[in-house]
Parts: sequence; C-alpha cells; structure tokens
Amino acid sequence: MAILEVLHFPDDRLRNKALPVDNIDLKIKEIAENMLETMYAENGIGLAATQVNILKRIVVIDLSEEKNRPLVLVNPRITKLEGKESMREGCLSVPDYFDTVERAEKIEFNYKTLENEIVNMETDGLLAVCVQHEIDHLNGKLFIDYLSPLKRQRLKKKIEKLERQDAKAL
Repeated sequence: MAILEVLHFPDDRLRNKALPVDNIDLKIKEIAENMLETMYAENGIGLAATQVNILKRIVVIDLSEEKNRPLVLVNPRITKLEGKESMREGCLSVPDYFDTVERAEKIEFNYKTLENEIVNMETDGLLAVCVQHEIDHLNGKLFIDYLSPLKRQRLKKKIEKLERQDAKAL
C-alpha cells in the first residue's frame, strides 16, 4: 500500500472528470486500498480518486470513530435528492478551510462494491453530505464552488499568498 499525493486547490487537475470503471480488477482494488490509506493518513472521512489525480469513478468513505468501517464506492451515482440541509464542510483538497454548504438532506444512490455487487442505498445526515461531496469531486466540482465568487477569490488569494511564503521559507 502507498500514501498518494492529495491535490490542493487551485490545482487545475481537480477540475478533471473521472471516467467510469469498466472492470473491477486487482489494479482497482489496489487504488482503493491506497486511497483509504491516504484518507486515514490525512485524517479525512472521504476521498475521491480525482483528488489523488486518478481519473476513475472511485470514492472511499469512513465515518467511524475507529476508522474501521470503510465504504468503497465504484461508479457511484445519485438517483434521488430530497430536501435541503446546510452543513459545515471541509476538504482534504482545500486544507484548513471550512464553510457552510447547502445540499440535499436525503439521497438515494447506487454503486458497485469491490466484489462487483450493485448496492442501492438511501441515507441522510453526514453520509448523504459526504457522498454528494465526493461525487462532486468525480465531476470536477469542489465544495467551494457552492460559495460566492467573492469568498472563492479571497480563498484562492489566501492560498497563493501562503504558498509564496512557504516557497520563500525554503
């Protein structure tokens, strides 16, 4: 297993769209394992393959306190959205930044497991938010895209300033 490099905003590669997984083979299983290891190392609860520059429709999620109940979603697809809910979100690709985002309160979605089984699921709360957030990544969208253009621009300038400071420190 390996820890993968997580891309950070404003990296343009985060805007790439993932392609469907045609065949769940050993390579896909290895990618999923590496993504889980990376997510745990980064103290995240979800990670999409596009965040580690892999253009496959794969998402890993683990909401358990013990980090021992991983979900691997291959080709996840939301089939129904209901209601509205606002929740504070963060993202491994936008470190140290949190903001409130409005999303569907309840969702129905499906995905394939690593054993090639199709799962249909209905959920709400944090899992619903996490699934929506990670599927957005697969479509080249970040949670900050839900914010006002002014907030996004300020965030981008703040990150660029920090990167310049880090470069000078080296």
